[in-house]
Amino acid sequence: MSSFLSRRRVLTTGAGAALGIGAVAANTAPATAAPAASRGTTPGEERRTLDELYRAALAEGGKLVVYAGGDTPTQQDGTKAAFKARFPDLDLTLIVDYSKYHDVRVDNQFATDTLVPDVVQFQTLQDFDRWKQQGRLLRYKPAGFAKVHDKFKDPEGAWVATGAIAFSFLYDTAAVGTTTPLTPRDLVDPKWKGKIASAYPHDDDAVLYLYTLYAQKYGWDWVAKLAAQDVRFSRGSNTPGEAVFGGQKTIGVGTAGSAVSTTPVTFAIGAGHPFMAWGQRTAVLKQAKNTTAAKLYLNWQLSTEMQNGSFNGWSVRTDITPPAGLKPIWEYPNAHVDGFPRFMSDRAAVERWKQTFALYFGEVKGDPTPGSLGLHPGA
Repeated sequence: MSSFLSRRRVLTTGAGAALGIGAVAANTAPATAAPAASRGTTPGEERRTLDELYRAALAEGGKLVVYAGGDTPTQQDGTKAAFKARFPDLDLTLIVDYSKYHDVRVDNQFATDTLVPDVVQFQTLQDFDRWKQQGRLLRYKPAGFAKVHDKFKDPEGAWVATGAIAFSFLYDTAAVGTTTPLTPRDLVDPKWKGKIASAYPHDDDAVLYLYTLYAQKYGWDWVAKLAAQDVRFSRGSNTPGEAVFGGQKTIGVGTAGSAVSTTPVTFAIGAGHPFMAWGQRTAVLKQAKNTTAAKLYLNWQLSTEMQNGSFNGWSVRTDITPPAGLKPIWEYPNAHVDGFPRFMSDRAAVERWKQTFALYFGEVKGDPTPGSLGLHPGA
């Protein structure tokens, strides 16, 4: 009960945040005093510069509250520091928690007329479609909106993705060797038994979608073999990478990463093998107290300076060239950029997938063999 009361207190005050899972739109490069808009933009797109928006935000009251999805409370510290460096007089409160907790908070605040955030930046893509239908989102097109890939924006400006995030598996390059890159199929090789860490697929929908792609590609026999690999499952999509970078495990499954380099780890995005990517959606709430500051935040996140500074090299903008060796994220068919929004929209199917993987990986009591219960995985 005390845990419930603590969460309820956060629902109404927005103070504090628990550990989060999901993904971070980790843009940490400070933006310069560039215009918020290049001329020749689409109708209705923001034309004020960042500095003009900054001055207007200060005149509005100089405050901004952002709810962001992520794994840990400190995961967006780089974003906060960059924003503070660029806009030092604006008071930013950026609260990181699981997207699946944040959206409940926001719904409760709508119901009780106690709205806390001005901006929401979540992995739970289905919430943005629902909130748009409910009239909860401000229709607004920040500068650069015309350059955002079509799959990463609502055409009416109800939301826009501010970060391109990918989940796959990664591995210690030196420990595995560079002769033949690992594929997901290789994870069931007995030599990797006890050397794999993973986020719980039934606890994070992005990790869950990655596992559904594996099951569809390699079959349920592959899943059963993986279940016998003594995988160390933990809560949080940050944990597999931490286990590999920390030398505790050789392979980490269900985590974000960068394919720019293979030192010290390789982030697997090989052709013919599935991984998953999506645009982390961001929106200004129509009832926001600090609307101008919220608009500033969106313009800053979409600025070329911030998009060029993405941690994984990928941008949501079509006019940003990825580092050598990478293509724009939507040019990888095996990234399933179109698939994740569809997956997230069918909540009943998501719950069935969760239950099935929970059974396979022994996270519920009873016989872990789905067939014995008459279950059809993913049905």
